[in-house]
Amino acid sequence: MLLNAAIAAAAVVVIVLVYGLATRAFVPRTDPIRVENPGELLGDRIQVEVRNGVGESGLASTATQYLRSRGFDVVENGNHSEFGVDSSFVIDRVGNSGAAQRVAAALGLSIDRIQEDIREDYYLDVSVILGGDYQSLEPFEGSITH
Repeated sequence: MLLNAAIAAAAVVVIVLVYGLATRAFVPRTDPIRVENPGELLGDRIQVEVRNGVGESGLASTATQYLRSRGFDVVENGNHSEFGVDSSFVIDRVGNSGAAQRVAAALGLSIDRIQEDIREDYYLDVSVILGGDYQSLEPFEGSITH
């Protein structure tokens, strides 16, 4: 009986280790440290702006708090130039796709939701535009107020 319990415990440990290895190998990292810096921005943290493309109060602030709690440097938040954005997306502003992928992964967005729009007059790595699907994103999952 004791041997069976030990074998079951060892099996659980092996399953957890295999899951951890697979997750580390196949899930994009959400580390907020900038690996490349093509825009020659100051600091080593990925700099982000968050824009509300829906018009519902508090969305950009909620996403900002979420990203900051994960170590990203959110330098600005507010409303997008227009409301009615259907799907949330991430914009690479300096040609650093790795930074855009890390922000997208932190939010729970797939890499097909990343666009590139390089702006030399923007002093940040990534812009996040929150769309009508915001409830499916990590900062809003399980939220009863949104």
